Amino acid sequence: MRFFEHARYKFIELRKKAYVLSGTAITIGLIAMVVNIFSIGHWQNYGVDFLGGSIVQVQFTKDVDAGELRTALGGSYAITQFGTADTYVIRAPLDEDQTIDEVAAEIQQKLGAAMGANSFTVIGKDLVSAKVGSELTRKAGLSILFSFVITLIYLAIRFETRFGTAAVIATAHDILITLGFLALFRMEISLTTVAAVLTIVGYSLNDTIIVFDRIRENLHKKGARKRDVVDLINESINETLPRTILTSGTTVAVLVALLVLGGAVIRDFTVVLIMGIVVGTYSSIFVASPALVEIQKRWGEGKIREKPKPEPATV
Repeated sequence: MRFFEHARYKFIELRKKAYVLSGTAITIGLIAMVVNIFSIGHWQNYGVDFLGGSIVQVQFTKDVDAGELRTALGGSYAITQFGTADTYVIRAPLDEDQTIDEVAAEIQQKLGAAMGANSFTVIGKDLVSAKVGSELTRKAGLSILFSFVITLIYLAIRFETRFGTAAVIATAHDILITLGFLALFRMEISLTTVAAVLTIVGYSLNDTIIVFDRIRENLHKKGARKRDVVDLINESINETLPRTILTSGTTVAVLVALLVLGGAVIRDFTVVLIMGIVVGTYSSIFVASPALVEIQKRWGEGKIREKPKPEPATV
């Protein structure tokens, strides 16, 4: 069964509506970031990994569920299973006048009241400084910027510079909308959230490259130079549409299952991935390809790399 096998949709003709939709989403996200700066002091809701705080490792006498710990401790703690089901790492913000021992004592008191004082043991505690968090933020931004540069270089070598530029525009679009989504709902930014954003970068680029590869193939066909570039790109998107929809659909289906069954530990990670994949699929059709059209209209189509002709045989 092949969905959209004979699709003939005019995607490029809808690019102005897509620009309005994307511009609105990005604007809402930017406004949310500005509001966050004035309300919580940061453009995103950074967690302990970035702002610094305390880390307390607790081992229980029997296996426990993370949901029980969240009920016992409240919502200001990040709880992660560490190895086996009886050991957890609890991250908590640290006030200026608090020490790590005071935070650990507060956690012990809450857990003892809810689960019994003899049901667990604190086996480790540590402090994460804000300086480490600042370094993590810087490196996360550099890693995304590095992916842009490598993408531009790779696509300039594999295809042409205009393809690389369009792919970077689409990926930047995806990241801006995803960050706006995080800011709007004030989801906590942790290392797993950064990992999700970097995963979105890879997924979006992969989907865009699939479409661009088909565009390049069609550009090399006989008579392609006589055709309107908009018609050719529309045809290329429609030809790759079954792969795009089925790949994204199956991926989102798995992530929805994780969202429902995976519990609160990976909930934010899963939500960010679902959001990013939906936006990445949209951008590969309605942002990357229209961006290629706009670049071509303004700066020309550039030189199409023809396949090398075989050298004549010599005797």
